[in-house]
Amino acid sequence: MIFLVSFVFSFILTPIVKRLAFKINAIDIPKDERRIHKKPIPRIGGLSILVSFIVSSYMFLIFDKNIIGIVVGAVVIFIGGFLDDLYNLKPKQKLLFQFIAALILIAFDVRVKYITIPFTKAGESLFIGNIGTFITLLWVVGITNAVNLIDGLDGLAAGVCFISSLSLFVVSLISGRSTAIVLTLILSGACLGFLPFNFNPASIFLGDCGAQLLGFLLSAISIQGAIKSAAAFAIAVPIIALGIPIYDTLFAMIRRKLNNRPISEADRGHLHHRLLDLGLNQRQVVFIMYFISFVFGVVSILAMLLTAKNSFALLIIIFAVTLSFAIEFGLLSKK
Repeated sequence: MIFLVSFVFSFILTPIVKRLAFKINAIDIPKDERRIHKKPIPRIGGLSILVSFIVSSYMFLIFDKNIIGIVVGAVVIFIGGFLDDLYNLKPKQKLLFQFIAALILIAFDVRVKYITIPFTKAGESLFIGNIGTFITLLWVVGITNAVNLIDGLDGLAAGVCFISSLSLFVVSLISGRSTAIVLTLILSGACLGFLPFNFNPASIFLGDCGAQLLGFLLSAISIQGAIKSAAAFAIAVPIIALGIPIYDTLFAMIRRKLNNRPISEADRGHLHHRLLDLGLNQRQVVFIMYFISFVFGVVSILAMLLTAKNSFALLIIIFAVTLSFAIEFGLLSKK
């Protein structure tokens, strides 16, 4: 019921948001080689996901301190993305909104407090105090930008976030985190309700407001459901579950550093661009990345069932394999 309600809200709201986008001129006009689409497309689809998320949360959750922090932070991150969709904010301005949203989470006690020590038999957790504040900021801002960076093809970011959210749902179910269970169901429903309008050929885009919103919510929910309590499992689990955006962003940063380009500068070196260059069409590329995201999700659930030591070992193996693939596929090449 939770999933269905969120899905219906998002599905009904998206056509309304499309009409609003045309009225306020929130349109993505293809004007450079990075744009795959050939005609103007409305780009504030994140509004339907935001409203669906807030209304569904109000219906199915008690608005305690943590939920208020997540909702207020989501509104802040959406406003920053919305302004970027309309006025093309500078990177520093976008970062400001992201930091404010992350600080709101911390102020409302949605933050990393403990870290699992991986190479102990019992997988003990260590209280990290103020270090957790820094880790929370890095995690939230990092995931927010990571999802924004993969939003380059019709249905890609929304679909990957749907799969990641379902993976975190299973993880939260296993760990007994009831609030995170409801939040992941709401988020996955909102993503799926939006996808029919966003899948190729898309009639509306997430926009920065939507992509950043999804990244922010995934980062916040993963903290709420995975790495907040002393009994929490290794942070390896959410890192694996969000593998596609995390690794694609990491390789983009390395690639731009090798090319002596600014980290924030856009390029055509992302995995979806490389797959397109091989001659695949948008749908084929998106389905391939859905499958990769699904594999990451299954592995994250497996990591949840392992000891802390073994889950970190699994994370290291996945990183090594992914890095080898990135090198072979040219994701780190100077170009």
